[in-house]
Amino acid sequence: MSLFWIVIRRLAEIEERMATSKKVITREEWEKRLNDVKIRKEDMNKLVMNFLVTEGYVEAAEKFRMESGTEPDIDLATISDRMAVKKAVQCGNVEDAIEKVNDLNPEILDTNPQLFFHLQQQRLIELIRNGKIEEALEFAQEELAPRGEENQTFLEELERTVSLLAFEDVSNCPLGELLDISQRLKTASEVNAAILTSQSHEKDPKLPSLLKMLIWAQNQLDEKAAYPRINNLSNATLEDPTV
Repeated sequence: MSLFWIVIRRLAEIEERMATSKKVITREEWEKRLNDVKIRKEDMNKLVMNFLVTEGYVEAAEKFRMESGTEPDIDLATISDRMAVKKAVQCGNVEDAIEKVNDLNPEILDTNPQLFFHLQQQRLIELIRNGKIEEALEFAQEELAPRGEENQTFLEELERTVSLLAFEDVSNCPLGELLDISQRLKTASEVNAAILTSQSHEKDPKLPSLLKMLIWAQNQLDEKAAYPRINNLSNATLEDPTV
């Protein structure tokens, strides 16, 4: 037998031993360990409030504040203003959204050229969507082309958007995703994040990040042990370990 196959065989034996030597943690032992971890209710309430505030559920945040006594770290009134901007973009009313952003804080767009370009790009997309071809060409030339000359990335995005005009049926063209609702949502999300940052608030809620950390930790632990795993994050049910 050649040295190569001897090495392969040894590696296979080692891998097999490692697979069979995984530590098995019973549900009883696992639940005991979980119960030993003390988590304050106040911290859980803050996580919930952080999610409600960041995602813009102002009514739910207000009810949760009254029921739990958890105070949000920003004025809840500003959430309504932020959500009005987000809704305007999602509905295609970009000019209205820009006005509302400037009413909130003019520096948001003054200091974020990429965000302003993407809002103007969305305006162009809405003109094309509504069949206003001449107005779209004029807007692209006067408002977006000068910015494209200063930034190669902006120029590429502009060229891609203007290419929509080359198709009679823009909804079924190769660039049709620009007209999809997901494009509006993407722009709205970018605006939402910028407003949150201007208010010294985290742009992403903490709760989804913690769930991602849970998934990562379980994947790491899978290599070393068999344990009651959480496979369904929606109900967080512990499933018996499989050996």
